[in-house]
Amino acid sequence: MSTAEAQVPPQNLEAEESVLGAMMVSEAAIASVILDVHLTEEDFYRERHRIIFRAIRQLSERGEPVDALTVTEYLTQLGELAEAGGREFVSSLASTVPVPGNAGHYAKIVKANSMLRRLLAASQRIQRSVHEREAEPRELVEQAERMLFEVAHDTSAQDFVSITNILERETTRLEELSEGRRDLTGTPSGFVDFDNLTGGFQPGNLIIFAARPAMGKSALVANIADFVAVEKGLPVAFFSLEMSETELAHRFLACRARIAGDKLRKGQIKSLWPKVLRASNQLENAPIWIDTSSDLSVLELRSKARRLYSREGGLGLIIVDYMQLMRPDDPRANRVEQVGQISRGLKLLAGELNVPVLGISQLSRAPELRPDKRPILSDLRESGNLEQDADLVCFIFRQEYYEQDPDEDIRGKAEL
Repeated sequence: MSTAEAQVPPQNLEAEESVLGAMMVSEAAIASVILDVHLTEEDFYRERHRIIFRAIRQLSERGEPVDALTVTEYLTQLGELAEAGGREFVSSLASTVPVPGNAGHYAKIVKANSMLRRLLAASQRIQRSVHEREAEPRELVEQAERMLFEVAHDTSAQDFVSITNILERETTRLEELSEGRRDLTGTPSGFVDFDNLTGGFQPGNLIIFAARPAMGKSALVANIADFVAVEKGLPVAFFSLEMSETELAHRFLACRARIAGDKLRKGQIKSLWPKVLRASNQLENAPIWIDTSSDLSVLELRSKARRLYSREGGLGLIIVDYMQLMRPDDPRANRVEQVGQISRGLKLLAGELNVPVLGISQLSRAPELRPDKRPILSDLRESGNLEQDADLVCFIFRQEYYEQDPDEDIRGKAEL
């Protein structure tokens, strides 16, 4: 093999031509190629093939007939016929297609070669960034993982999306809601009143739960994680920068067994053992993945979440407990800027994976100094742009905490 041949990117021109030919002789082939395989014009290696595919798609979306004649005429009107190879070339595609019914198979071949080309391009960009030392090593690793993730999930080639496609997807979802086949638009929390207010945790959203210490933040998110994973069967990534694995295990067991967490911590479970055992059995196969790294940066968290997402085939929820304990990527920035970088990174992660991210945040001491102890947005501690990045901010407040008898233990109770 010559050097020139070795440098030709992966492609299969025969498969590309067969796809185009099949789409011009079979309406079913168009649906198979576009809706089932999700082939786009960027997936074609040869430019003239991209032009013809775009013309076929546009004619189909307008509800007009698609065949060699109509495609040729449309390209002529656009002034693109010569770039597409001319009248004879377009006609030859329709007349020489092997088997129109195999259009989906041909499209998968084209898609596979397109993915290989994107992988090659990503690896070249990674090599270049390493050779030129464009960033710190940790950041370069995160960038490389993001590029490869985009290739694997076919997101790097996304461009404008037609409102028609968006409405089709949303109409289907709303129809399910109207017919009672679906209760919420997002991931449910398990708290009915909260879900009625929010519609659940929406994909791509950053949700902040904020409170002063001892308000039950960790207990609340443990309850939510338990419901999402056990009751709904959706994978949950739980990043705990404060609690150990043992403490989290106690939280989940107490939640599932409906007993006070202190009983487990103190070992007072003799009469409660059947409940604990039953809860353990229910949690045994729950798709809850826990990371208790105490020194975790946004880049590392995004990298871990991305790998888990790929391994599990998706995630129902990502929980970060809590945000201010994360290691800043830029130690030279002031604290407000650092927290802003963290919140922005979590928002980007939510959008990248199209998964709701639930971040726990500590509030400042300001509520303690007011007669009315209820928190407000300005109480978000070192918030940076947190309230701008967040799609939903929820405060956890317990009036009884300030009115309690000093000897009374009220841990585990909270009000949203």
